[in-house]
Amino acid sequence: MENLPLNDTLLFRGMRPEEIAASQRVLSAHKKGYVKGEVILRAGSAAAWMGMVLAGGVTIESTDLWGNRAILGHVGPGQYFAETYALLAVDAVPVDVVADADSVVLRFRISALREMDMTAEPWRMKLLTNLLTISAHKNLALSARSFHTASKHIRGRIMAYLNAISLEKRAQSFDIPFDRQQLADYLNVERTALSKELGKMKREGLIDFRRKHFILLG
Repeated sequence: MENLPLNDTLLFRGMRPEEIAASQRVLSAHKKGYVKGEVILRAGSAAAWMGMVLAGGVTIESTDLWGNRAILGHVGPGQYFAETYALLAVDAVPVDVVADADSVVLRFRISALREMDMTAEPWRMKLLTNLLTISAHKNLALSARSFHTASKHIRGRIMAYLNAISLEKRAQSFDIPFDRQQLADYLNVERTALSKELGKMKREGLIDFRRKHFILLG
């Protein structure tokens, strides 16, 4: 499993190799592997660290007491999770983070930034600025999900989601990060109804698909 180079990631953008190394020491950075389906961070637990996915992928999920699951987002290589909870040292996070595949995560005790003099080392301000950018991107992603699930109809939700991915990829042929059950949980619909509607859209010549690969036919 190939890990993503740290100098290619948003968190360390604009930082020299020695600054990246120094920040990892201060933030107690360490890698940890997870197998598919393993819970990385469980709802109700304290957020002691933030994570950056180096390989594989994770889903952010909310499951109620009756076992109903909603997927709030997917985090792939070079992306982050729990950064806000970890920075604020939240006692009980409201979501689960689950490995979507065999994954490698780089974990940081990001709350250490709150204990530092930001003027002491230039890399500290760079890191904080990058962290703010990451948080802004995450807010955009959460806002996007509200648009994807705004329609009262399954087809409307499917089209909103696929159109957004098409715009993001700048292509009409692309892969999505979710399998069918995960997509149903993300769009907050029943899997059977989702599969039925996808089949109808395919027969009508609106889309084509195979597993996670979709083509918008227009």
